[in-house]
Amino acid sequence: MLVRFDSKAGTITMFGEVAVELLKLMGQTGALPGALLAADIPAAVQRLRGALDRQPAGKSEATQEDDEPKVGLRQRWSAPRRAAPT
Repeated sequence: MLVRFDSKAGTITMFGEVAVELLKLMGQTGALPGALLAADIPAAVQRLRGALDRQPAGKSEATQEDDEPKVGLRQRWSAPRRAAPT
């Protein structure tokens, strides 16, 4: 399943498992479909940053299916942001 996040800044699409984990870290239920109001964003970002601060840096786990390391949310969040197309 893919989950799409829409805003005035643009659209982000991610896999459902990652999206639900992100929503839960932001204090949401993880139920889909859902919505975050603009007034709720600052608190959600603060909760997400707090959750990322509590995660050990560089922790990776091997998946049972293919033994490839999982990429944690800390690694995804701190990755360089890509330039938006003009």
